[in-house]
Amino acid sequence: MFALDSRLQQDTLTIGDFPLCRLLLSNDANYPWFILVPRRDDISELFQLDVADQQQLWQETTALAELLKDLFDADKLNVATLGNVVSQLHMHVIVRKRDDAAWPAPVWGKHPARPYNVEQVAAIRERLRLVLTEHFTFVEG
Repeated sequence: MFALDSRLQQDTLTIGDFPLCRLLLSNDANYPWFILVPRRDDISELFQLDVADQQQLWQETTALAELLKDLFDADKLNVATLGNVVSQLHMHVIVRKRDDAAWPAPVWGKHPARPYNVEQVAAIRERLRLVLTEHFTFVEG
């Protein structure tokens, strides 16, 4: 049974599910920072996914990145899987803008997280509803 790592639970807001991955929003309003987590047990590395899941993860990551680039007018997208703190496999898709709080440095540890307010989260959900129309199920939260 799939269980989300407790650190991801505490630091993110659930948006919904692609066929493979749970889509989360990092609770840091400094950047539109999304996280894809494959709903598979005991996976910490990409190579531990079977080939079909590897391809599905990449398809979901690529589709999400493409949508976010347009939706948030990104100057650059940072896409990475690190897992040094949270070992559960997860893919970061972070919208970067030349005027964001950390540009051009990486976002990790640069500035304290600035939690979203209820209105900001609702606005992001509504923007996503306009573009995530196929193969995605929103979780109300």
